[in-house]
Amino acid sequence: MTKKEIVRTIAEEIGLTQLKTKEIVQKTFDAIVETLVEDHRIELRNFGVFEVKKRAARKARNPRTGEKVDVAEKFVVTFKPGKEMEERVRELERRAAEEAAERRLAEERAAAAAAEPSANGSGNVSQGGYPPAGESPSAPEANPGGFAGYDRAPHDSTGS
Repeated sequence: MTKKEIVRTIAEEIGLTQLKTKEIVQKTFDAIVETLVEDHRIELRNFGVFEVKKRAARKARNPRTGEKVDVAEKFVVTFKPGKEMEERVRELERRAAEEAAERRLAEERAAAAAAEPSANGSGNVSQGGYPPAGESPSAPEANPGGFAGYDRAPHDSTGS
């Protein structure tokens, strides 16, 4: 989601113009940045904590060349989500896991239904069913019992 989309959503929800809402959102972001620069930490209850931390100098490896490189120490902004945010994200994980389980179950049921022969005995020949009327299995593995003549034309009983 972009800042513009945030502004549009908030403006619609509270009935302000997008211009006024954009000004409020920008002032909020500016206040967060200014607090981080001055105090190195800002805690927003039920949201999370932004904090400026110093990363020590270290050795790293260039992924293209494999060459070792020195990385200077630097300041970075970290974010630790609040309890409410963590719980809401965990709920997303639970829902995603439930949906995946439901999809797997539906796929298993569909596969089982496709493998079952129908009531008239036709169905998957390799699973013991009979081929549909007028058809005969052509692959050798389709004749699991090896019954002679199963995959040939019907025998002419007139003797000709």
